[in-house]
Amino acid sequence: MRKNIVAGNWKMNKTLQEGLALATELNEVLAGAELKCDVVIGTPFIHLASVAATIDTKVIGVAAQNCANKESGAYTGEISAAMVKSTGANYVILGHSERRAYYGETAELLKTKTELALANGLTPIFCIGEVLEERESGVFFDVVKGQIVDSLFDLSAEDFGKIVLAYEPVWAIGTGKTASAAQAQEIHAFIRATIAAKYGESVAQETSILYGGSCNASNAQELFSNPDVDGGLIGGAALKVADFKAIIDAF
Repeated sequence: MRKNIVAGNWKMNKTLQEGLALATELNEVLAGAELKCDVVIGTPFIHLASVAATIDTKVIGVAAQNCANKESGAYTGEISAAMVKSTGANYVILGHSERRAYYGETAELLKTKTELALANGLTPIFCIGEVLEERESGVFFDVVKGQIVDSLFDLSAEDFGKIVLAYEPVWAIGTGKTASAAQAQEIHAFIRATIAAKYGESVAQETSILYGGSCNASNAQELFSNPDVDGGLIGGAALKVADFKAIIDAF
């Protein structure tokens, strides 16, 4: 059975002290709760070790929001996958639309990052999705398929099975717009079929595919009720425990 996952992406928010307070509050709220999904928080790099040491990592997984495409060396300011793993984090968010758009991350770069993440025992949460123009012109299926094929389809079936995918309609991130439940199901089913065509039905059915794009307490249950939507990658709503918990409770 594939996992249901609710992952919070804090982006560039919260000082170290604020982040520790948020993680501690979430840890307390989830302690003893009967959870029907895995919970992950994606914090800035400087928070990782402190957060991982503060919370119960059996209840809450910890994710970095990125990692370098190099193993080590003279790359000032970069953080390697091995460094991420050493903090106690067990996930890494890769290919987020903001990284692609603002920092020019390419399919080839993300392929390398994914391979290094897997080699260091991290679970990549790999983001894919189209911008508004691609949605409106009807090429979004091709765009999303290309993002998967170009970065991930050189992986073995075993390694691909360690990937979590996150579909994020870029036109819905931080805009208040959300894909309808039917739109979300349509593209998630397409993604699963794309995986099945390459790796077989078994791998496709085991792959968790999350929805990211203005997912909140009011729409989470409808989105998550779709057969191919296995949870969410949550932005703004992950910065308040009550809002994040309401999304977790949608399962």
